[in-house]
Order: sequence, then C-alpha cells, then structure tokens
Amino acid sequence: MAIGLLEVHLLKAKGLRGKDFLGKIDPYVIVKYKTQERKSSIASGEGGSPIWNEKVRFKVEYPGVGHDYKLILNLMDKDTFSTHDFLGQATVYVKDLIERGVENGTSELRIQKYNVVQSDQTYCGEIQVGVTFTKMEENNGGQEYGGWKQSYNY
Repeated sequence: MAIGLLEVHLLKAKGLRGKDFLGKIDPYVIVKYKTQERKSSIASGEGGSPIWNEKVRFKVEYPGVGHDYKLILNLMDKDTFSTHDFLGQATVYVKDLIERGVENGTSELRIQKYNVVQSDQTYCGEIQVGVTFTKMEENNGGQEYGGWKQSYNY
C-alpha cells in the first residue's frame, strides 16, 4: 500500500447565488475526501464570485478502504443568525491522479473549472480547483505532514 499527500488548491468560484433575502452571500467550501474533511476560509463580502486561493491537504492510502476516490466540494453560505445555506456541490474524481502519482512519485491536475450543481443536479455556478498527489516515502522519520492532523491554508 502506498501513502501520499493529496493537496487541493481552491482558487475561486463564480456564478454562485444565495438564498438570503438580500441576496448577499459569504461563501466557503467544505472539502471531503473519504472520511476526512477540511474547510476553507469564509470569503466575506465577495458574493457570488469569491476568491480563496487556499490549499487543503489530505492523507491518502492507495489502495485503501473503499473505492470512492473523489473529492466532494460543498459550497456553503455562512449565515450569522441561521443555519448556513448549501449553495451547491462539485465533484473531482482523483483515482487516476493517485494511481499516476503512486507510479511516478507525483501527479497533478492543473487548475480547471468544475460545475457546481444543486441537489437536483441543476447548474448553479462553477469552481476552479487544482489537485496534486505526492507519494511519501515509507519511512518518513516520524514527521507529520500537513493535512493528516490539520489543514494548512496558503
């Protein structure tokens, strides 16, 4: 089994629409990979075209438990006095990326656009994301890698 680091670069989104009375949104992204979850910062006041330019990291085992080699990006709107609103979801399939990275040591999906869809699969915007996978050496000397215990934002 190979172990590696999956780094997700959340760049920006556009075309997002809120459900609030005034239509203002403060978007953020919850990124899920299998049982791991990371959250971006909140793009306060940026509305439907937020820019995050952040990276979050995940520990990856390949082959690992389960066959869902995908990133689920849930775009949310932070609300102060009520439950945060779900704006939409995008999916990035990373199995081929991880397989290439295991074989070559590293692999990259350059930043590209992914459709954001609502629960009924209707289009509601897009998000730009890049992903890299880096295989880690079997013996890392006890060093911890970002994303295994916490996520780092850049």
